[in-house]
Amino acid sequence: MPPSGRPLPRRPVHFGPDAMEAHGGLHLGPAETTEIAHQSAAVLIGAGRAAHDPQVTQRLVAITDDIGLSTLADLWSARPARSLPGALWRLYVLRQWVQSQPLQASREYAAGIRFTGVAHAIAGAGEPPTPAELQRVVDSILSGVFDGDLGVALDRAAAFCMVVAAGRAELANDVEAEHPAEASALTRTGGAMLATSSDLRAAAVLWRRGDLD
Repeated sequence: MPPSGRPLPRRPVHFGPDAMEAHGGLHLGPAETTEIAHQSAAVLIGAGRAAHDPQVTQRLVAITDDIGLSTLADLWSARPARSLPGALWRLYVLRQWVQSQPLQASREYAAGIRFTGVAHAIAGAGEPPTPAELQRVVDSILSGVFDGDLGVALDRAAAFCMVVAAGRAELANDVEAEHPAEASALTRTGGAMLATSSDLRAAAVLWRRGDLD
C-alpha cells in the first residue's frame, strides 16, 4: 500500500516472450500498446515506492537522463492526459524543459508569480525563483511521485504550470507592440501550459478517487 493509502493501479499484462511471439512478435496492436503504457507507469511508481530508498527515488526522477525522453515518449506520450501514463509523461516533460531551458523557465515563472500567489505557494518554489531553484522544485515534485503522495505531486506540478502560463501571458503583453510574432508564440505556449495545468489538477482528483490508471 502506498503512503497515500491508495492501492496502485493494477493492470495485468500477459506479454512475456512467448505471448509476444504469438501476437506477431514485436508488432503490437493498439490494445497491447495501451496495456504496456499503463502497466509500465504503474510498475515505475510501484518500484519507487517499494524501495524506500532515496537513491532509487533520485534515479527514477532522473531516468530520462539515462534513457532519454524519447523512450518515455514511445511508451506514454500517446495516452490521454488524464491517465497515469499521460500524467507521468507531462511531469517528465516539465522536468526536461526546466533542465534544458533553465533561464527561460526562471524568467517565465518569475513573471507569473504576482498573478498567481496561491499557485506559487502550492508549487513550493523559493524566492527568487532562480534556474537552480526551479530545477530543485521540479525534482522535488517528481520525487513525491515515488516517496510521497502522488496527488500532492500532481497538484504541485499543476500549480507550477499555472504560474508559468501566467508568466508567458505577462511577457506576451510586454512585447506585443514591438515583437508581435514573439507575443503570439508566448500566448500560444502559455495556453498549452495552462491546459497542462488543468489536466494535472484533474489527474490529482482522479488519483484521490482511485480512478487514475
